[in-house]
Amino acid sequence: MNTLKTIVATAAITAIGSVGIAYAEDAELIIFDWGGYEDPNFFPDYIEKHGMSPTYSFFTDEEEAFQKMRAGFRADLGHPCSQSVVKWREAGMLEPIDTSRLSRWDEVIPEFKNIDGFNTDGNQWVVPVDWGLTALTYRTDLVDAADTVSLQSFADPKFAGKVSLPDNVDDAYALGYLAVGVKDWNKATNDDFQKASDFLRKVHQNIRTYWADGAEIRSLMASGEVTLSWSWNEVGVILEGEGHPVAINEDTEEGKSTWLCGYVILKDGQGSKDKAYDFLNAWLDERSGEYMVNEWGYGHSNSNAMDKHGPGAGFGTLASYSKGTLWQAPVSADHREKMIAEFELIKAGF
Repeated sequence: MNTLKTIVATAAITAIGSVGIAYAEDAELIIFDWGGYEDPNFFPDYIEKHGMSPTYSFFTDEEEAFQKMRAGFRADLGHPCSQSVVKWREAGMLEPIDTSRLSRWDEVIPEFKNIDGFNTDGNQWVVPVDWGLTALTYRTDLVDAADTVSLQSFADPKFAGKVSLPDNVDDAYALGYLAVGVKDWNKATNDDFQKASDFLRKVHQNIRTYWADGAEIRSLMASGEVTLSWSWNEVGVILEGEGHPVAINEDTEEGKSTWLCGYVILKDGQGSKDKAYDFLNAWLDERSGEYMVNEWGYGHSNSNAMDKHGPGAGFGTLASYSKGTLWQAPVSADHREKMIAEFELIKAGF
């Protein structure tokens, strides 16, 4: 049995990075995640140890994930971001993390550990792993450079049927608030909210589709079906690497949005706790960070990886990276529910 496991593990590692390879799923560990994060290059240590990837279930938006879990869905680990962690914790969905079981916890960038909501009352609730931006991304052969200077271009009728936004309330309202001059959504007035919503309604007139994951929007932009999108780092970085004429403009007049995400231990998970910690440790490995920075264009929480690879990819400290941006910080429950309800109306054409 041990020999067979070694053979399987070796085969899995050899196949990492290959397109179209099917991986066995470990039923003892279920991950509730964003699409794309099942890439085994993010957790090679886990593959080497267990010979297979965890089982994955995917969400496109943290509110969707929240509602699914509230309705009874069970998983062992989840992957929320800075703006949603507090809501998940206050709803009783999380278990504290035993950082003594994280062999690379000392390698995690210190400022990430205590982000608002990540550590409260002496408990660590999140293992931070990835950070990045949402910014204007465009086809350089189909969009004039002059049309990428401002986020107002998303609402320009000339792009009717050529625009795509994430099907994600936080990213959508990050765009809406930036477009009307708000960079701290916790200081937004009711008037600011209405202006941001009105802008998103204008953008809706140009929408080809609201994209669900990075693979979908990359396909739409590669084909030219979408020429202007509000997208994460990976979209531009991967498409450029594949030779497509796509670029990210992080320096529009109104700016960009930034965020930090991580893994949480979900309450009432039925899987192996030991494997959950093996998975977290694999994600904190320097190899994971190198792959994330160089191939996906995101920042990683491993300080050694960022020291080696971050500067060349435009990453400094989180403070410098997020300065002058709309940081996706936790918002009040009332504000968030208001954004969720309004975004659903906007997508429905109301």
